[in-house]
Amino acid sequence: MAEPTTGRGEVTRSRIVDSAMRLFEENGYQRTTMRAVAADAGVSLGNAYYYFASKEHLVQGFYDRIQVEHTAAATAALEALPADRRDDVVARLLAVEHAFLDVAAPTHQLASNIFAAAADPRSPLSPFSTQSTAAREKSTALFARAIEGSDLAVDKLLRPRLPELLWLAHMGVVLRWCHDLSPDQRNTRALVDRVIPVGVRALRLTRFRPVRPVVKELLDLLDDPPRASAS
Repeated sequence: MAEPTTGRGEVTRSRIVDSAMRLFEENGYQRTTMRAVAADAGVSLGNAYYYFASKEHLVQGFYDRIQVEHTAAATAALEALPADRRDDVVARLLAVEHAFLDVAAPTHQLASNIFAAAADPRSPLSPFSTQSTAAREKSTALFARAIEGSDLAVDKLLRPRLPELLWLAHMGVVLRWCHDLSPDQRNTRALVDRVIPVGVRALRLTRFRPVRPVVKELLDLLDDPPRASAS
């Protein structure tokens, strides 16, 4: 994917993403072609391919945009916390998750349309794919910021891996949100409000010696997940 270096290039790139997202929502991801996106954006097909090598790259552009907006909204929410709650890890994690739900709300139908392709583990649209590395790393860094300077005390082996685990939990929230048909996805918000305090209490338990073997097994799974033997 080309990296525009001028303001005009950024405007063109953004216009192409806007057109793609609108067409994906209206017609579905599979039925939308690059030619249709280019026509809707008012650019040539060659120009569209200059900025985005494929439809998958267009979705990556959408991921990048959502991540930028989520980071900005979460940063503002963290800074807006009352002084007496700025080190409260529950408040900080709730601020980050609700910031995502606020930013993503207008794209709920679009995300549902893309989900079928993104759910395929072989798809470059998967949040676990190599192509999604940049968005994944930015999201993980946001969770690292959420726990920095907080009152959360956990097992010392777990601490450096915690942002990764929080990102995995966030993917569960995203999956639930994609399938949430309640008004304004209120059920997902209610789930976040209930799960984060419980999860934080569980994390705090990792400081105690009897729980440490479980922590080590969890980290071993992250580093070397079990694989089926060849038959």
